[in-house]
Amino acid sequence: MWTYREVIEVWLDLGILEEWPSNKLPGFVDRLLAILPQVGAHHCGLGKENGFLERLQTGTWMGHVLEHIIIELIELAGMEAGFGQTRETTTSGVYRMVFKVPDETVGRTAFEQGLALIHAVLNKQSFDLQQAIRKVHLKIDEFYLGPSTAHIVESANKRQIPHIRLNQGNLVQLGYGARQNRIWTAETDRTSAIAEGIASNKEMTKMLMRSCGLPVPNGELADTPDAAWKIAQDLGLPVVVKPLDGNRGRGVMLNLMTEHDIHTAWHTARAESDDVIVEQFITGDEHRVLVVYGRVVAACRGEASWVIGDGEHAMQALIDLQINSDPRRGLTDKHPLETIHIDLNSVVRANIERQGLQAGSIPEKNRRVLITANGNHAIDCSEAVHPEVAHACALAARVVGLDIAGIDLVCSDISQPLQQQGGAIVEVNAGPSLLMHLNPARGTPQPVGDAIVGGLFPGEEDGRVPIVGVAGTRDTTLITQLVAWLLQLSGLQAGLACRDGLFVGSRHLESANAARWEAGRRLLINRNVEAAVFENDPISLLTEGLAYDRCDIGIVTDCDGVPALEEHLMTEPKLRFKIMRTQVDVVLKTGAAVLHAVDELVMEMAELCDGEVVLYAVDSTLAALAAHRDQGGRVVFMQGDVIMQAHGDQIYRLIDLAKNQRVAARMLPETVMLASVAAAWAMGLTSETIITGLETFEPAQSRKLHIAA
Repeated sequence: MWTYREVIEVWLDLGILEEWPSNKLPGFVDRLLAILPQVGAHHCGLGKENGFLERLQTGTWMGHVLEHIIIELIELAGMEAGFGQTRETTTSGVYRMVFKVPDETVGRTAFEQGLALIHAVLNKQSFDLQQAIRKVHLKIDEFYLGPSTAHIVESANKRQIPHIRLNQGNLVQLGYGARQNRIWTAETDRTSAIAEGIASNKEMTKMLMRSCGLPVPNGELADTPDAAWKIAQDLGLPVVVKPLDGNRGRGVMLNLMTEHDIHTAWHTARAESDDVIVEQFITGDEHRVLVVYGRVVAACRGEASWVIGDGEHAMQALIDLQINSDPRRGLTDKHPLETIHIDLNSVVRANIERQGLQAGSIPEKNRRVLITANGNHAIDCSEAVHPEVAHACALAARVVGLDIAGIDLVCSDISQPLQQQGGAIVEVNAGPSLLMHLNPARGTPQPVGDAIVGGLFPGEEDGRVPIVGVAGTRDTTLITQLVAWLLQLSGLQAGLACRDGLFVGSRHLESANAARWEAGRRLLINRNVEAAVFENDPISLLTEGLAYDRCDIGIVTDCDGVPALEEHLMTEPKLRFKIMRTQVDVVLKTGAAVLHAVDELVMEMAELCDGEVVLYAVDSTLAALAAHRDQGGRVVFMQGDVIMQAHGDQIYRLIDLAKNQRVAARMLPETVMLASVAAAWAMGLTSETIITGLETFEPAQSRKLHIAA
């Protein structure tokens, strides 16, 4: 009931602090800003910069202050927050505070650190802000999506394509049910395992590319260092020695001229792979070209890493000062470039030794020392790619069979065709890193996630299946079952999560109460589900939220209370309205809210709907129905024993219940039929389908008894 994204809700009991807002606590504001100065700049409810500072100075309560502290800690730790609310309950001094966060563990850690910070300010104690930020940041690193996956998800969000995280790693479902696709970083459920296997074998990859006329370096497998030297002599020096199935440049040594260097390089590559390949050395710069569904969408140029001696520092210290200080370097998947440690990188050690130095050597002042010759793809050159180069890269990806591929090529100028400059494609990589394109050292970041999402969901596809949500307390179970049956008759495999269980088509998957978040999420993950119907009672809406982000049809039957709302301090009509409006808030612009016109609180939700509003009621004389029709709206009502549909001044007879014994035998409450008819009509189901559904519907309990018999 708070927002369209995941939030954590916290109940705060201020105790005596209820009597002490921020402006009545001497020095509180100054002490808070001394620790966390950024928090004062929040817009807050005033909608302007430094709005929260103004609230602090004029007086606001500690729950509101804690909300802003937590939001700022999350932002400082590197994750977008940006949403929070603190609201009074019916109990004095007790507040509901919420803040947006995509992972519960991250949110709990941010809350704990925020609570510790506000206690420190209240008690005039010191507080280590950087340590608090580090604790939140570590949880983000551990539990949230990696940057490549998060970027693709954000691209999906921009197109209102829903997503579900399927594990604690980077496996994410985009879309719902039968229209879903799955990603795992830069791999999709369309990425061929055979293609991945080919790409991991550099010799096979080159053979396939060579057969299509693509320029590739000559090379052979070497099973011993001596064999590597012989192959190098046959190919012609200089050469490259690398592991057959390596990645990220590990174990690759370039521009080798001597027997000693080639023997050393063979051992270095052998440590990364059981097979070692010796190839021609191609003159030029390394480039990484990203191909997505047959189209080049980004390119980066690599550059060698060097240090310059100062006559004081040894090699590792120079590397730390001049290379590792780059914030884009690190040991996690969030860093586009790796941190370099001589002791952990045999290629770096070998490069240094080739220049007559050791790890402990102190190069003389102004001496340039090569550290790495490859793997530092950091300069965006997407706009410079020649059409012939783009064609070659797209062909390489297609030959291997990859939907998303990182093509490594070497050339002097990517704005010129490869053949005329002696360039070549040296590798094709499955699951390529996107970070170099999202965070280049120089040049423009490329929206590669848009291309990946566009390939998975071309045109206007949004990955959604028709979703109907039913909220309220009156006959909602029967309504969900009847709507699901009507969808099934329309030709869709309908999933249903209601109090009587979990269903997909005619299969009864679970008998326990499935009107809950976890059961609903199971439907959305199920690839057999082509439409889904959900029962949402006030307590599930309040404590769990909706299993889906948006829906096509949102039905609200009433705003009645239930006893369990008392323990949640949500018994007042305005609070019940706040809960139940959730079902209307999430209706898509192309969808409809189906509202029970006899309930005044329900009728107030009509203006909140982004889509159409369809009303239903047994009493045809209701003023609300007439007013809605006058505005060109659709209504469903009873006229005697006949279910009627009206659209503006046009009226249609759907079915005479008194004359249709098959429907009468079902003994369904009139409101159940009217709500279901209104939903089916809003979804475009034909009158024939709706009538057939009313004639043939069996409640789930009856079906279970029939099956048992």
